[in-house]
Amino acid sequence: MTVLEQPGSYHPVPPPAWRPRVDPAPLLPDAEPHRVLGTPAAAAADPDLLRRLHAQLVLGRRYNAQATALTKQGRLAVYPSSTGQEACEIAAAAVLEERDWLFPSYRDTLAAVARGLDPVEALTLLRGDRHTGYDARKHRIAPLCTPLATQLPHAVGLAHAARLKGDDVVALAMVGDGGTSEGDFHEALNFAAVWQAPVVFLVQNNGFAISVPLAKQTAAPSLAHKAVGYGMPGRLVDGNDAVAVHEVLGEAVRRARSGGGPTLVEAVTYRMEAHTNADDATRYREDDEVEEWRGHDPIALLEREMRSAGLLDDDTSRSAQEAAEAMASDLRERMNEDPVLDPMDLFAHVYAERTVQLRDQAEQLRAELEAAAEAGEENR
Repeated sequence: MTVLEQPGSYHPVPPPAWRPRVDPAPLLPDAEPHRVLGTPAAAAADPDLLRRLHAQLVLGRRYNAQATALTKQGRLAVYPSSTGQEACEIAAAAVLEERDWLFPSYRDTLAAVARGLDPVEALTLLRGDRHTGYDARKHRIAPLCTPLATQLPHAVGLAHAARLKGDDVVALAMVGDGGTSEGDFHEALNFAAVWQAPVVFLVQNNGFAISVPLAKQTAAPSLAHKAVGYGMPGRLVDGNDAVAVHEVLGEAVRRARSGGGPTLVEAVTYRMEAHTNADDATRYREDDEVEEWRGHDPIALLEREMRSAGLLDDDTSRSAQEAAEAMASDLRERMNEDPVLDPMDLFAHVYAERTVQLRDQAEQLRAELEAAAEAGEENR
């Protein structure tokens, strides 16, 4: 008989603070990704929504193709294509109200364009011109974020501040599966859940963090399961099913706006093209895998459903393609114009009020520019 088995022995019990603060069961994601297209639930989908999503998906596919072409022409320094992931991009923009904020990652230029941002302005940062390329406050779109996951704490901070001010605002933060391996991801989710901030986290799980497959990043059952550890619901959705993504994100946004707190949504999708134009995806994935995912293309899935419901015919499809071509032509023409750059813009949008150091540096640059201009006039 051990000491603990003796009558009247002391049995240590964890204090009450150890006990779960919430029931974890409702927070767990479903075993399979949520789907609408190809299921009986598709019959209840709003026809107008399907038409809008289709038009935006076709536009988005052409936008990705044109931006990729611009890199080959030297008009863009780099472009991370979201081809294959357009359903996530379009749905993310569609579920937000004008007063809400979008916090994109570097691959989410399409989401910014779908929210109303000028396509050229969306590419300015990737062009290497200056700053963000657009007024973040005007468009309610945070700067396209190149460092992994740093936009997530920013989204939580804005959402928490808006709630403290009494503003009816929701922040939707987008990140890739690779970003979930960053400390910023943990910090953002933890703060969001503790503060019950009105923020939605959308993880686009496209299978790879550049060349690192998901299995080498995490041993979790899914990325959506990570939500439980922070005390928020985790949702798993088919990221190529535009209607399902719109439905899940819409529910999460409404929940956040009504005071229900944050939600982590994992959209299972696939990056059809390389990480960027500088990447060789054939080094870490097989062509057969890519071809298998082509059979689950988000545009094809939606078009199949719409045609079977009598919502899409050849004329409608042609109109969507023509609108996309018109957008691509305008983008191509405007991106082929050399921008007029002002070196003094280096000091704009850094601080609301310039520091002494910035004022000194600005004056030094201005003097150098004036001297160079005078020298140029003398040499004519």
